[in-house]
Amino acid sequence: MKKYIFTFVALMVVLIAAAQSSNESKVILDRAYAAYSASDGVKLSFSLAVQDAKGRGQSSETGEAMAKGNKFKIETNTADIWYDGTTQWVLSKDAKEVYVSQPSGDELATVSPLALLSLYKKGYAFKAPVSKTVNGRPAYVIDMEATDKKGDFTSIAVAIDKQSNSILQVILVMRNGMKNKIDIERYNANYRFADQDFIFDKAAHKGVEIVDLR
Repeated sequence: MKKYIFTFVALMVVLIAAAQSSNESKVILDRAYAAYSASDGVKLSFSLAVQDAKGRGQSSETGEAMAKGNKFKIETNTADIWYDGTTQWVLSKDAKEVYVSQPSGDELATVSPLALLSLYKKGYAFKAPVSKTVNGRPAYVIDMEATDKKGDFTSIAVAIDKQSNSILQVILVMRNGMKNKIDIERYNANYRFADQDFIFDKAAHKGVEIVDLR
């Protein structure tokens, strides 16, 4: 379940990182951040491929995500996640259970895009952008190396579309050597979401057991 949370967090990393970048990388990240900030809502599709430390494929998943400020929802074949800025609901489709929690501290850093600010305050070193073709699109690729040796990530690589300033790809290298590669499709920043969209609707999920962990 945690990998899906990391997936969406990864999608938002580049937007939050703008305040910590510098020089040419800062200009590029600022544009991506501005495009997100100016939107009333973002909707996207993604595919996730997970590799172990030896480069062997472990799992893959596809899904959709939507976001509004610090609120988000993730939909995959196995789980749905809602986060309204305070409360999180994780629906396990196989178990037919929804787990309710109010993340705080380190937990919040894995579920809330804005909570990643605390990670970046500890430090990332940004390299100069490199021009590459990513998923058939001309892109800037920015590598970020963690200076905090105790954080979840050792490095993050972000590909930003040169024309639309949208995210094309994110590659996360975890502290244990695991690598998550997320490819973004159909990134659309022209959506308008209601706050209710980020709250679990009990009436729409009859027969689901609610496990309150608060």
